[in-house]
Amino acid sequence: MTGHVLPVLLRGWDDAHARLDQRLAGLGDTEYLDEPVDGAWSVRRGDDGTWATDWADPAPDPAPVTTIAWRLWHLASGCFADYLAQSPPGRPLTVSGLQWHGDVGSALRDLEVAATAFRAAMTDLGEEGIWRPLGPAWGPYADSSWADLLVHATDELAHHGAEIALLRDLYRWR
Repeated sequence: MTGHVLPVLLRGWDDAHARLDQRLAGLGDTEYLDEPVDGAWSVRRGDDGTWATDWADPAPDPAPVTTIAWRLWHLASGCFADYLAQSPPGRPLTVSGLQWHGDVGSALRDLEVAATAFRAAMTDLGEEGIWRPLGPAWGPYADSSWADLLVHATDELAHHGAEIALLRDLYRWR
């Protein structure tokens, strides 16, 4: 069998990204921060005026329901941007850690910045480069390849995108 796997992996990424992008159309600040259940994790303004996500380590069991704001932070900052922090392009966002945005416009902008930067990094690695190991900075995942990370990131995009879509559906029906 001959051929290249990178275009196939990127097609999966592009499909998941396009689905999420369509489902985010028309999202407003109220829905972005809506807490569908009591005790939901979200993004909150601190006493100093900055916004940060709810978090606990270790995570509670069962895991709390999270808002659209929290899920967008997780995708953009906690996944795509953090993955790039260990790569030559570096982290593409100015927010880090638990910092995030209290408004949907800034969140969607940073989601696009992080997603675009992650995809570009995978493309820049090329067909041979995606098979290189992630390296020592990745700890227990050091021997995993960049292709493994791309598959994982696509899974994050698809499953959190579906959860965001469901939250939007439930919001409309409430």
